[in-house]
Amino acid sequence: MFYSSSIESEIKKFYNSLSEKDKRRYAAIEAQKLGWGGISYIMQLCGCSRNTIVQGIKDLETMNETTINNLRVRKKGGGRKSILATRSGID
Repeated sequence: MFYSSSIESEIKKFYNSLSEKDKRRYAAIEAQKLGWGGISYIMQLCGCSRNTIVQGIKDLETMNETTINNLRVRKKGGGRKSILATRSGID
């Protein structure tokens, strides 16, 4: 056992709130922090497969500054339009 039961429950809650890609990367980070036996422990804790964690580790290794900046949650151009775009006659 690596973490206390209260920390385990917080990890589970946080893990379940993430998107699929984020779950994979978070599980990989936690497993790497723990070192030997970490993958097996996080697999059981989060209920994910070994392949998920291994793929998360690969994702983290291939990430760089450019890919981090290109990760968008929302579509570009979303949100409220400027008043200049919606009302005519305003300078």
